[in-house]
Amino acid sequence: MAADRKPYRREAEDKRRQALIEATLALVSEGGARAATVRAIATRAGVTAGLIRHYFQTKEALIVAAYRHLMTEMTNNSAAVLTYAPKDQSARLAAFVAASLRPPVVDGEAVVRWASFIQETRSNPVMLDVHRQTYLAFRDHLQSLIAALPNAPTTPEDQRYLAIACNAVIDGLWLEGSTLPDGFATGELVRVGIRAVGSIVGVNLTPFLLLSEPLQL
Repeated sequence: MAADRKPYRREAEDKRRQALIEATLALVSEGGARAATVRAIATRAGVTAGLIRHYFQTKEALIVAAYRHLMTEMTNNSAAVLTYAPKDQSARLAAFVAASLRPPVVDGEAVVRWASFIQETRSNPVMLDVHRQTYLAFRDHLQSLIAALPNAPTTPEDQRYLAIACNAVIDGLWLEGSTLPDGFATGELVRVGIRAVGSIVGVNLTPFLLLSEPLQL
């Protein structure tokens, strides 16, 4: 019987841990990382401060977990489109770029949280390491998609160069699109992103604009 209860206990613990991370992210949106005090997080999550320490040894550890969750979730949302994208490698790159430049990745709350967390990387080496890891995770997705293109550069160095350039374009559009949602026409970020990335990698990706539209379920 004890063995049967373990998965349920694990699931409950994961939900509590996630609730603490979400409470932290909400507070960061409202007042920056300094607003996410242990007391405020406990109140927002509806738990005791002692429970927070059960899951995270320090508040700093919770802040790190929240930042990792924010960045990982955005990368996962961009990559999720690849599960149903066409097999054509150019279409897959276009779909990935498009997913990175529309909701839920492009989001005003996300950019506020990111801006608050990024300040912490200057004084906290653990936060800086999370930033490095999550940046590379997204860029690695791009590099693998670029490497699979017809007539793609054969050397990892050249593929890396293109991935860095494409990542910079996506980052810039994501930042402005999330900060100024009314500054762009519907679908404009996606169209600009796909054309710009296509120019960088030397492949016309514009024919795949319609294929990159989200499925209507």
